[in-house]
Amino acid sequence: MSELPLRVALGRYGHTRDLLDGRILVDGCRLEPVEFESMIPAYRRMVRSVEFDVCELAPTTYLIARALGAPYVALPVFLSRRFHHEGLVVREDAGIKRPTDLHGKRVGVRAYSVTSAVWTRGVLSDEYGVDADQINWIVDDDEHVESLVLPRNVSRPGTKLLDLFRSGELAAAFTRGAGIGNPSVTVGGSVRYHELLADADQLAADWYRRTAVYPIHGVVVVREELLAKHDWLADSLVRAFSAAKDRYLADTSASLPEDLRYRRLAEVVGDPLPYGLEENRASICALIAYSKQQGLIPTDSSTDLLFPQLATTGS
Repeated sequence: MSELPLRVALGRYGHTRDLLDGRILVDGCRLEPVEFESMIPAYRRMVRSVEFDVCELAPTTYLIARALGAPYVALPVFLSRRFHHEGLVVREDAGIKRPTDLHGKRVGVRAYSVTSAVWTRGVLSDEYGVDADQINWIVDDDEHVESLVLPRNVSRPGTKLLDLFRSGELAAAFTRGAGIGNPSVTVGGSVRYHELLADADQLAADWYRRTAVYPIHGVVVVREELLAKHDWLADSLVRAFSAAKDRYLADTSASLPEDLRYRRLAEVVGDPLPYGLEENRASICALIAYSKQQGLIPTDSSTDLLFPQLATTGS
């Protein structure tokens, strides 16, 4: 059997490096990696023109695109994980003492469908009674899926979120790539702010123990026609991703900040990068529910359509 060439766009992580560099092979395939400094351009090229055979996507972007008929489907492989009880900062002069004080306020997020924000809004709704419809969401970037119709309480004034937060025109804003970056660097000493939720790590660990939800990021999608034509392909890909991950987790010498972060997460969740449908069912269902609740996908979207029962190992 000749090898199937696959044009792939994946983030270079400790657990994908051996796959991208050819030290771990995908049975029956020859990978042709296309590298990006940031995965955002790759997401948009996949969503808007289906340029790759295999591509990492933000999970919410995938759900939206798939609900609209995108010709690719997800493998139960998630390349990044983190909790979202932190990452939303509030100005100390905004009068926000509890999460529901966000109601009626202007809150900045890079784009409404950013997966980090979808997770945080879901947590705030489930745990603290926050209604996203009562918040004015301010964005300063395009949505990956251009045809997405946003709720009426989302606006783009044409000013950078960081400038709006510094000036006090935003009461709160998401940090990192979901908003204003690292506020200890970007905001400056003249603005006093704090995380909306204190003791975020403890809150997240308790939430995980109660719900089994471990937020997913970086879902791997494959062109549907390839999966239909090659019924062995999904299994080959998942086995290769799993082998690369297992090798990474076995390397206890890795000491980059991301490596240390996953070791800390392992103390709470066990496997910090679980693959497979059953291992991630609670997390997948939670993100689908949050996406429906927040008006990103139709309420009648089928879980089977979004995450078909692909042939995988360990599920």
